[in-house]
Amino acid sequence: MNLHPSAKKHLSRVKNYQPGKPIEEVEREYGVKNAVKMASNENALGPSPKAITAAKKALSRVHRYPDGGCYYLRKKLASRLKVAPETLVFGNGSDEILVLAARAFAGPGDEVLTAEPTFLIYEIAGSAEDARVVKVPMRDFRYDLPAMAKALTPKTKLVFIANPDNPVGTFVTEKEVVTFMDKVSAKTVVVLDEAYYEFAAAKKGYPDAFKLLKRYPNLVVSRTFSKAYGLSGLRVGYGVASAPVVNALNKVREPFNVNLVAQEAAIAALDDRAHLKKTIRMVEEGRKQLAAEFRRMNLGTIETATNFVLADLGRDAKGVYEALLRKGVIVRGMGAWGMPNYIRVTVGRRAENARFVKALKETMRGAVLK
Repeated sequence: MNLHPSAKKHLSRVKNYQPGKPIEEVEREYGVKNAVKMASNENALGPSPKAITAAKKALSRVHRYPDGGCYYLRKKLASRLKVAPETLVFGNGSDEILVLAARAFAGPGDEVLTAEPTFLIYEIAGSAEDARVVKVPMRDFRYDLPAMAKALTPKTKLVFIANPDNPVGTFVTEKEVVTFMDKVSAKTVVVLDEAYYEFAAAKKGYPDAFKLLKRYPNLVVSRTFSKAYGLSGLRVGYGVASAPVVNALNKVREPFNVNLVAQEAAIAALDDRAHLKKTIRMVEEGRKQLAAEFRRMNLGTIETATNFVLADLGRDAKGVYEALLRKGVIVRGMGAWGMPNYIRVTVGRRAENARFVKALKETMRGAVLK
């Protein structure tokens, strides 16, 4: 698509992010009803009832601007995480924290380092600032931090590490992160993106990121309320970092970037620990259910520490993806990540998982018959 002649020239290199298809679009386009979305790693249980109540109550005040500093959310979250309030920065989803990091620390002539495949926003955010994005291939479907350490140069101003990774689902251990961080210049900012933290926290070896923050003042930890807390549609995330890093992020942060309803819903969501536990239990059971079904179908999967599963169909997945859409099942094709044989499936409720498996078996069986 052509850009306006006055647009910055480097924007021609920026790839547009393509989100998973929404339910309404699939139902309209394919003429199906009761479509199930398992493409965007949302919480199939929905948000906490307490969050819904708080959001509804907040609607009567939407004629007022929100608190630009997220005072009450900051206070509640700082207490929960046991961090100083001034070490928190809030975003319109954790995506915005990533974009703010690129805006604050990378520019023309700089390098942004990450892995491949990984979350697409890293490349988009770095390229939008006219920085050179350096991508180091994964090794055995995991971030290759030793190889990334070798790729560090004096021009490396920003590093993105998805932990766990999206779209693969694997994570790097605390020992691996420490070894890497010890090789990173203090002038290079490293973002540890923990969007799926709640699903991975109990895994053996998973990093204690806040302990690492005390050791590395150039580290940023980003998390979100979109996944485990089920607030994807309200867009609220946060970063934790040293005061100098937070100050830099706030310089490029838009005022009132987290809306009033989102703030109130997030506060209430933090109070509903039972709903969070229920979500994590559903995801753990769903991962086992899907993994078992994939084994029965002789399809390869990657062990995941998230609320999604990456599956190798052993063939170009585009046709399967389209066939599933026609059955009202929305998953994510991996072509944009350079993995054409794979699909990524969000863990749903048990009945949703079963519907997906049934549709996939029918589709794969039909493909074989052809």
